[in-house]
Amino acid sequence: MNILFLGDVVGNSGCFTIKKFLPDIIKSKKINFVVVNGENAAKEGVGITENIVNELISCGIDVITTGNHVWDQKETFEFIKKQQRLLRPLNLSGNVPGYGFGIYDSIGGYKVGVLNLMGNIFMKKCDDVFLKTKQFLEQNSLRESYDFLVVDFHGETTSEKMAIGHIFDGKATCVVGTHTHVPTNDGRVLNNGTAYLTDAGMCGDYNSVIGMDSKNSINRFYKKNSIKLFPAEGEASLCGAIIEANPKNGLALNISQFIFGGQLQKDI
Repeated sequence: MNILFLGDVVGNSGCFTIKKFLPDIIKSKKINFVVVNGENAAKEGVGITENIVNELISCGIDVITTGNHVWDQKETFEFIKKQQRLLRPLNLSGNVPGYGFGIYDSIGGYKVGVLNLMGNIFMKKCDDVFLKTKQFLEQNSLRESYDFLVVDFHGETTSEKMAIGHIFDGKATCVVGTHTHVPTNDGRVLNNGTAYLTDAGMCGDYNSVIGMDSKNSINRFYKKNSIKLFPAEGEASLCGAIIEANPKNGLALNISQFIFGGQLQKDI
């Protein structure tokens, strides 16, 4: 069982590259299931639209996760009610639509659980992610509730991500971090069989400031003007990980960093 997890899709550049290359990647890498974080996929670089969700699903993506920008496109608040392949963080505060967890069919007839969580530190207000994790694990278990479990932890700090990784060790197929848009090189299988990566990186133009136009971003740091950030439009790198999982127990056999195209692939 091969699971492809891709980091935050940023703007038109990220969407275009995924739509162009993902079908062939799925075939060449023999991928059985694809999870992508899409919370920056809109052309403005924040949020996601219904059309983009449909386009991403049509090119082979099974589930789209999100994070703190999930509601930045107002239409999402409505269409997420009917689109079960689009998740929002389970621990969002308040009475909000959508789901933070789902179980989906994969190639081969397996049931894949996908859980979307968001960190508490330096992020928008959300419920205690550690309490929500405890409650989730009390209600769900690997092999009984699903054959595999993919966890997207959308957070700012490495410590929160690592702690969640260890909490899920032996209870999830993989825990992959998103949000910082920078791929980390610490992919590994933890002691009890869960694959872990602190951050998948992004699917966007790396000749930028975390996917946004560099000159505009620098001007904002200098407080030269108050114009909104907008995505860089160069060739995108697709960043994430491929997790090879054991169908017998749902745990990981291996995790390998995945970087395709754009500036990052040229420089590695």
